Amino acid sequence: MRLTLHTASGVPYSLDWSTWSAKDRAVLTFVRRDGNLLLIRKKRGLGAGKYNAPGGRIEAGETPEAAAVRETQEELRVTPFGLQPAGRLRFQFVDGYSIDCHVFTATSTAGIATETDEAVPFWCAEAAIPYGEMWSDDRLWLPLLLAGRLFEAWFVFDGDLMLWHELRVAPDRG
Repeated sequence: MRLTLHTASGVPYSLDWSTWSAKDRAVLTFVRRDGNLLLIRKKRGLGAGKYNAPGGRIEAGETPEAAAVRETQEELRVTPFGLQPAGRLRFQFVDGYSIDCHVFTATSTAGIATETDEAVPFWCAEAAIPYGEMWSDDRLWLPLLLAGRLFEAWFVFDGDLMLWHELRVAPDRG
């Protein structure tokens, strides 16, 4: 799938997803408990200041599942349990950065979510997710995650501005 669009400043931008490869591989882990979702307010790095789920880069030789556990432990000092794949997100930024992200849900954790130098933990009701303080793509696929629907998505961003997206939802498993 080849596309041409314009950046926020009007500069043409072309991308061929069929030959695309990510600079980084990453994970996000959404812990769900009793109608609540464990989010973080990122303190640094890409998306600093935004709400998101614990996550980060997959290290060399590491599986996405192992990275999901490690990143949640590093960012919040808790260990997630009951990991299940939820989706896959591919992000291309017009500045050249790109991420291929595996998204998981978890059903529980061991430990108490604790603030670290990377993140401030925040439990919120699934009915009150602060989409206005998250990446703009989250409102497209996070409801699918909450509904138990598997998804794949591709995004092009210019900084915080989403320029383009495609979202595919797997057939209902029920």
